[in-house]
Amino acid sequence: MRKGFLFILTTIAVMQAVAQDPATDKNQRYYDINKNIDIFNSVLRELDMFYVDSIEVNNLVQGTIGNMLSRLDPYTEYYSEENMGDLQFLTTGEYAGIGAIISYNHGRVIINEPYEGLPADKAGLKAGDSILAIDGEDMRTANVKQVSDKLKGTPGTLLKLTIQRPGEKKQQTLSIQRDKIEMDPITYAGMVDKKTGYFHYGSFTTKSAERVKETVTKLKKQGATSLIMDLRGNGGGILDEAVDVVNLFVPKGQEIVFTRGKVKQWDRSYHTQNQPIDEIIPIVVLIDTGSASASEIVAGSLQDLDRAVIIGNRSFGKGLVQTPRDLPYGGNIKITTSKYYIPSGRCIQALDYSHRNPDGSVARVPDSLTSVFKTKNGREVRDGGGITPDISIPQEAGGTIAFYLMTDNVIFDFVTGWMQENQEIAPPEKFRLTDADYDKFREFVKKRDFKYDQLSERSLEQLKSIMEFEGYMGVASEEYKALEAKLQPNLERDLGLFKEEIKKMIESEIVQRRYYKKGVLIHQLSSDKVFDKAMELLRNPDSYRSLLQPKKANMPSAKEIKKKLKDQFS
Repeated sequence: MRKGFLFILTTIAVMQAVAQDPATDKNQRYYDINKNIDIFNSVLRELDMFYVDSIEVNNLVQGTIGNMLSRLDPYTEYYSEENMGDLQFLTTGEYAGIGAIISYNHGRVIINEPYEGLPADKAGLKAGDSILAIDGEDMRTANVKQVSDKLKGTPGTLLKLTIQRPGEKKQQTLSIQRDKIEMDPITYAGMVDKKTGYFHYGSFTTKSAERVKETVTKLKKQGATSLIMDLRGNGGGILDEAVDVVNLFVPKGQEIVFTRGKVKQWDRSYHTQNQPIDEIIPIVVLIDTGSASASEIVAGSLQDLDRAVIIGNRSFGKGLVQTPRDLPYGGNIKITTSKYYIPSGRCIQALDYSHRNPDGSVARVPDSLTSVFKTKNGREVRDGGGITPDISIPQEAGGTIAFYLMTDNVIFDFVTGWMQENQEIAPPEKFRLTDADYDKFREFVKKRDFKYDQLSERSLEQLKSIMEFEGYMGVASEEYKALEAKLQPNLERDLGLFKEEIKKMIESEIVQRRYYKKGVLIHQLSSDKVFDKAMELLRNPDSYRSLLQPKKANMPSAKEIKKKLKDQFS
């Protein structure tokens, strides 16, 4: 009896210990948080009082916060009161200013691109104009953020902008009225033949789904009996807008997304709320590695529901949801709070930030570890690595020289001079850079004493160090020298080897100066393999429908079955 009593007591004690564990863990966690806050406050006070030089407290603390958040994922971000405008622009696509992209070039802040029809464009600003002063305040030594802050302001207010135009000695002072800048999420829309409507959807900002609805309705009125939705380069945005876009083509009441996170009360399921505008029109969605987040919800949901064919390259793979949370002193933190799952039940998050490599890097989920899910019709799709297109069109690998020509503003500066000599150009779909103009570009590059670093060259140096360390340089020195000779940067060779790629980049820059972003898109579509494949598919309804059905098992032919039966019963 005593033995049994002791057993019961022991059991109760264990149960109490287990029951207390969560509370104990919670108390320990609160203790650790408060302890580290006290340590941080003490370190900051000690630095402020005793560090040899004066410290910029705001910069130091905000830099520390940035470093802390960077250890989590790229999407959890802190916005101070001064930077809240950036968060607002991300979510609404709106700000008050002059409507231009600015950048840093040759020691000055310049106009990189004035948006069509907005104050900067109406005032006559052009790409390449150097900003010298704003309202009389010298901007020649200012950085991009300082100039940007000065250009923004209350809608309706005037600012005086002093600029220096390339090729002109005289400075200009322009009066520009700030306005509320709303970026149209539809970059371009139009009929590409008598039956096919096309539109490029650039960002999932507030009310962007309504713009998609207006666009699709207009295209249908123009005679569109099939659609191409281009989501390439669309980095996403507001989740609700993605659901509303899918709702345009699928019935009311369909679950599109559900989210799961640490705080169970925040888990949500998103269903279509309205009647669609067209449930049967054939749709092709174009995606690439720049299609992320809300773009992947649209493409993935339409794929899971067998409502569209996806063409292009595998998407980015962002299956994480961020929630803005207010902070003291007017700040905000955008926190990753959950993962989202599309109709088949799959999550397309490609990187697991909670399990980093020893060097801090994060690897993609290998295809071998992904799971198979089924679409509405029973087609197989996978999780863990973005949206894989139904038809993949490989992207051509380019040379690094093209990247450096763009980032070092070599192409930008050449086009600025080219535009001064060429006032008129052909329509976007017909414009092509002549070989004579490309030869002028080659000479321009050589005169700039352009230098560029190749990844292969740096990798070769690492290989040399490894070979020397492991003692293989003596037996493989000739082979190494031969490889080194092949991989040395050679400007003349690379300008010829990657001529077509570089020409396309120059053409796009020229077209943008004359026809804005809309013109660039039209120009690029004129030689776009992904777009051409979409057109080919929509012109063949049988092929389109077959892609939305499960692949049939490899059935033997009637002749093979007959022979097998004959052999079996002979």
